[in-house]
Amino acid sequence: MINYPSSKLPDVGTSIFAVMSALANEHQAINLSQGFPDFNCPDELIQLVTKYMQEGYNQYAPMPGMAALRHKISEKTQKVYGYRPDADQEVTVTSGATEALFAAITAVVKPGDEVVVLEPCYDSYAPAIRLAGGVPVYVPLALPNFSIDWDLLRKNISRHTRLLIINTPHNPTGAVMSREEMEKLANLTDGTDILVISDEVYEHMVFDGQEHVSALQVESLRQRSFVISSFGKTYHTTGWKIGYVVAPPALTAELRKMHQFITFCTVTPLQLAIADFMDNEEHYRSLPDFYQAKRDMFCDLVRPSRFELMPSAGTYFQLLKYDAISTEHDLDFARRLTKEVGVASVPVSAFYHNKTDHHYLRFCFAKSEDTLRQAAERLVKL
Repeated sequence: MINYPSSKLPDVGTSIFAVMSALANEHQAINLSQGFPDFNCPDELIQLVTKYMQEGYNQYAPMPGMAALRHKISEKTQKVYGYRPDADQEVTVTSGATEALFAAITAVVKPGDEVVVLEPCYDSYAPAIRLAGGVPVYVPLALPNFSIDWDLLRKNISRHTRLLIINTPHNPTGAVMSREEMEKLANLTDGTDILVISDEVYEHMVFDGQEHVSALQVESLRQRSFVISSFGKTYHTTGWKIGYVVAPPALTAELRKMHQFITFCTVTPLQLAIADFMDNEEHYRSLPDFYQAKRDMFCDLVRPSRFELMPSAGTYFQLLKYDAISTEHDLDFARRLTKEVGVASVPVSAFYHNKTDHHYLRFCFAKSEDTLRQAAERLVKL
């Protein structure tokens, strides 16, 4: 009998996104759970990938990323945020934002270090912290707007705090940090050795005339931050798993030590295709209007229902509160909604370490108009 080692993550099962997508497939439900578009990326991008594959760019890329792509990232960062990172020392291409998060966390968190996590939060943060030997310190966002409770945040910072993770626009709530909040964070961390991960993968999905405020735009934050972005979100290519990190040279050097032993490099022809396609500024600059139209359509269609909604300020997710429909726990209600109504969502309790339930479900509106109409028709009938 083999004595297998105990699990490093004994309380972690299959991701809720995979669970709800599988349930949707099993019951032929409309899948608004997992965050992926049901429409394709631009044809030009596919043609560019094909071109580079046919031209023989099918071997390893340089570990930090193709130089052409890193330089385009640097140029774009200057255009959008007014800061031009050094393409060689401050930009790293990763195999998706999840790998970037894992590499950044494991690069700087040592056993016993505390990492402040604002809840609800993306489900990969805490496992990476724990695998690095760190201690997640959970700070709940304040209802009803899921804003940062600054007094509570201050109380949870100690001499053991090594890292603080923010996410704006925020998954799952759609909340967006303002310039004032980003400056408050800078003031809070000034004079400390606390580092920051700023998860900004939905940077081009901010609505109602607001602008995304990046940690890169506040100098004192920029000097202590890993800023993470996702081409998968921006170009409707979540299955390509390509992201990147902008960080100061010293942090980039440590990040790359992790990156080289996690994936080493990212798919070569995809990097080259994206580098070329980044010249199309209109694509990412038009995304706020593109996704706001989908948000508005979904909200308008669902408004006659018994769900309560507060329009999302960013991302491509919309929360719906179901207090007027059921007293069930959100996981139970989400399962029943999938099986009996035919619409799959994600229960927001899955984004809390202790499964806090405020009776919210998260719906992805990165879908075709037909998909959104069909889903809304079913939800209104409840």
